[in-house]
Amino acid sequence: MSNPDFRPRRFTSWDGTQDPLGPDVEELFSRLSEDVFHGWDFESALRRLLSQGWRDRGGKRLLGLEEMMEQLRRRRQQQLERYNLDGIFKDIREKLDGVLRTERQGIGERLEQAPDDSSRRVLERVARKRRESLDRLPEEPAGAIRELQQYEFMDPRAEQAFQKLLEELKQGIVDTHFKEMSQRLQQMSGQDMSVLREMIHDLNALMRERLEGVPPEQLQSHYQAFLRRWGRMFPDAPATFEEFLEQLQKQLARMDSLMQSLSPEMRRQLGELMESVFGDSRLQAELSQLAGALELLSPRQRLGNRYSFFGGEEVPLDEAMDLMGRLQSMERLEQALRDAYRGHDLDPESRDQLRELLGDDAAASHDQLQRMIKRLEESGLVQRDGRSLQLTARGMRRIGQKALGDLFSRLKRDRFGNHELQAEGLGGERSDDSKPYEFGDTFALDVEKTVMNALRREAALVRGAPRSAGVLRPTPRLSAEDFEVHRSDATARSCTVLMLDMSRSMPLRGYFYAAKKVALALDSLIRTQFPRDTLHIVGFSDYARVIPPATLPQLTYTEYVYGTNMQHGLMLARHLLGRHPGANKQIIIVSDGEPTAHMEGSHAVFFYPPLPETFHKTLVEVQRCTRDHITINTFMLESNYHLVQFVKQMTRLNRGRAFFISPDRLGDYILIDYVSQRGRAA
Repeated sequence: MSNPDFRPRRFTSWDGTQDPLGPDVEELFSRLSEDVFHGWDFESALRRLLSQGWRDRGGKRLLGLEEMMEQLRRRRQQQLERYNLDGIFKDIREKLDGVLRTERQGIGERLEQAPDDSSRRVLERVARKRRESLDRLPEEPAGAIRELQQYEFMDPRAEQAFQKLLEELKQGIVDTHFKEMSQRLQQMSGQDMSVLREMIHDLNALMRERLEGVPPEQLQSHYQAFLRRWGRMFPDAPATFEEFLEQLQKQLARMDSLMQSLSPEMRRQLGELMESVFGDSRLQAELSQLAGALELLSPRQRLGNRYSFFGGEEVPLDEAMDLMGRLQSMERLEQALRDAYRGHDLDPESRDQLRELLGDDAAASHDQLQRMIKRLEESGLVQRDGRSLQLTARGMRRIGQKALGDLFSRLKRDRFGNHELQAEGLGGERSDDSKPYEFGDTFALDVEKTVMNALRREAALVRGAPRSAGVLRPTPRLSAEDFEVHRSDATARSCTVLMLDMSRSMPLRGYFYAAKKVALALDSLIRTQFPRDTLHIVGFSDYARVIPPATLPQLTYTEYVYGTNMQHGLMLARHLLGRHPGANKQIIIVSDGEPTAHMEGSHAVFFYPPLPETFHKTLVEVQRCTRDHITINTFMLESNYHLVQFVKQMTRLNRGRAFFISPDRLGDYILIDYVSQRGRAA
């Protein structure tokens, strides 16, 4: 039976070129690495990529988070420019006017239908009082509704229309606090109001416990008891109290936003309207207490935000509430997109809103970016650290390998060799050649040649012995002279200090990119190819300081200041190298200028043009390095007269080498020099 989900797979042998992360993720990390080389720290580089988006290998453009948020802000602005809240009572007034017209018309019809004069006179007295009551009604909807609740209608159609309006307002207000509850309270009689008041009273008790810090387990137990009693009013209640609390806060935020967005006069009218609709002071008190508790428990200062509407289209009260909900949904989605900078996923509701508001392309772009970030995290290149994504040690090595690969790829194109060391020694890589074992050799036994030596020796004995002696044995006995061991190439241990010029001129001239990339590449080279070697990195500007290799990806040019204190850098490098035994000690200096600062006691003195004293003290430190058998190789990115003269003096004293090169060739020379220099036997 065939499997419809089966797809043929093709497997090929591993040749070292396949990328286990996949092409998109590799391309993503390469782009991040390039930003790191240019001086961004990794977190800023990742934030920049997520913000701006990018194009994948297929040329498809992925929208950035900032572009999505900008589209949301434009959508929100369009709503503000389209609508105004001046007419939120207009629909209520129109319905009230309809009720009054129907009542007045009904009064006239009752008078016309009077059977006799006596009945007519009685009806006229009643009608006059009713009309006077209608004429005295306040103009504001809240006052009119309050008076009409005490009014005795003469026309049943008008009374029915008024009760329907009252019910709609009640349902709208209940919906403001409790989603879908109005469907459970279709006819709000006095008994229903008492039930609602009792439910809110129990809910307020839960809120007080939450404010008082009742343990979560106990609070959750009380919430379950609340649902057992009132669950019929909350058909979609979430499983936990915290989720229920968040749901209530979202609901009440609509009314809070509406209240803040209204003028003071309209705000007063809406408050009075709510009071007149319910006509229950205890219920109003419970609702006010609930609103206060929800606001206190909210992480925000207010549940909702104030919106400034200045459009020409008026909206009634119910549509105004929906409008507040839409605007707040946009704000929550914008916040969710901000959280994506920290690697957080969109919840299903926010993702549906993203697709609905911004379209399929935005949702697909966000999904793809999130998948790639997850791949980076699953691959161990990044990890979550509180509110951000941080580079892991593996990720740092990966960036160093990227720098190393970029630099060695140029060497390959330029046809440089492998710089192998043609010497033999101890502790190195095993070769295919072998030699008789001597005391002190590493016992890397060549089993095949050892056994063959024993067989040859015994065969020689057989040839020289009588036939009856029976010297040849099925398994030959090994003798000391039979043993052969593999030869090994000599290895040299090297201790290196890379001195990086971190003065302000380096980033200003555009040299920082090359220097940082070389530092990352050299660190990766030593860690992967020469793990027994030691690398220290010293940055120097006005003062010198040790830079831990793990922090290299985070180096940015915002830290750089004036001053090139090469003397302090050499002092620090000499002390670092003094801790390590061995013959191969070297300092690699990468700089774009002559020294312009030196130490006076514990303080640095900076002056430009450089002082003769600065040159003198720096060269004294060069002499001290020379006495300690430390080689100084200098890579200069500029070639002005003063710099050339100073470097000549330095190399004459130390017998090191100097290179005056362009920044784009810096990595080639340093890596070639490092591999060749460490070839000296330790």
